[in-house]
Amino acid sequence: MPNAGCQWRCLLGLFCLTQLWIAGETGFLEDHFPASVLEDAKLTTLQLLAKYKYPGEMHTVTTADKYVLQMHRISRPGAKPVLLMHGLLDSSATWIMLGPHSGLGYFLYNAGYDVWMANARGTRYSRSHVKLNPNTDKAYWSFSWHEIGYYDLPALIDAVLAKTGYEKLSYFGHSQGTTTFFVMASTRPEYNAKIHVMSALAPVAFMGNMECPLKRIAPSLLNVVGEAQELLSHSKISSGCVMSEASMQACMQYMGRVLGKNPAEFNKTIMPVIMGHAPSGASSTQVLHYLQLHKSDRFCEYDHDTKENQRIYGRARPPDYPLEKITAPVALYYTQNDYMSAVVDVKRLIKHLPNVVEDHMYPYKKWNHIDMIWGISARRLAQPRMLEVMQFYEAGGPQNGTQLLTTESSEETTNMTTEMVEVETETEIVGPTDGMFI
Repeated sequence: MPNAGCQWRCLLGLFCLTQLWIAGETGFLEDHFPASVLEDAKLTTLQLLAKYKYPGEMHTVTTADKYVLQMHRISRPGAKPVLLMHGLLDSSATWIMLGPHSGLGYFLYNAGYDVWMANARGTRYSRSHVKLNPNTDKAYWSFSWHEIGYYDLPALIDAVLAKTGYEKLSYFGHSQGTTTFFVMASTRPEYNAKIHVMSALAPVAFMGNMECPLKRIAPSLLNVVGEAQELLSHSKISSGCVMSEASMQACMQYMGRVLGKNPAEFNKTIMPVIMGHAPSGASSTQVLHYLQLHKSDRFCEYDHDTKENQRIYGRARPPDYPLEKITAPVALYYTQNDYMSAVVDVKRLIKHLPNVVEDHMYPYKKWNHIDMIWGISARRLAQPRMLEVMQFYEAGGPQNGTQLLTTESSEETTNMTTEMVEVETETEIVGPTDGMFI
């Protein structure tokens, strides 16, 4: 009965957490966090860019199935475009909310790029449709991450290329942002020709070895919620995590259970900012689809009942995604303490992808699912190498006559790149939190 015991402990923990929220300490936020951090927790993506003196723009895109999406741009007209896609329950804010000295979006802009940050359907910034109302029409929520990959990403890529005049862009995806790319590039292979290189951060495809303890109670909870329901929409509920020291510690424990524990890389100072921007909303079907991958140990389309599968797919079981059709260069960045993306599953993915150009497992054994984008050391230990690999393949890759340094031999280049970007950030960006983010 160990599984049942874990389920009851997790449910009891969730109940206790709600009680901690109710018993929040008056003035806790003001007494424990800088005023600028509390302000950042309340700002939108565009307002964050404005606060830190970056040129922000909002662009609207309508997909072939009539979902209306928002993209946020850190505009550098004429520069090479790069598209960033967030993970499950996240938004465009994830790339900048840690501030100019940490966020990948700022890093790429300071390195000379035109940065486009996408928002998947169902999130706070892309909660719209030509005909359907997300508040009243259940049909709006009848999608998984399959539709995000099949409809959203192609529409977003086409919009960026049309606006900038380029024929190709570079792509960064985190977690679900990698899953959706694998969906697009395998089911709509013509889009491989539009990608210089895809950087997969904490890649998620095969999930048979997922270690997240909450996987045991998630199916029961989602069975109650059902398919095609709005899940964890953006609201002030998550701010309960920072109402007291006890509630903050409890939330951090649950984050560790889901993502992997590594308190050394988590800057508690920005906890209100994270809770102010996430969760950002999703469909329950997205989570159900991931749970299906774990149960089946396959990377395949959504599994309806047998009759519906027969109608949609012409077969009793959903088809596997044809990963062999992904011809775009793929750079994989993953960690050893990731509860959502196990190393053995990533290694299996690598065997199926025909054009892996970077197999980068970080040597830091406690790094987890989010450390390469939110971690204290991400700017120093992760982002420069990502930039180096991207620039190499934008320049034509091996056929351009140069050689990409190995991770070990590029340490000097990495340090130089970091210093260069930090200097540019200091000269261009001023704000009350400069120097505050670790």
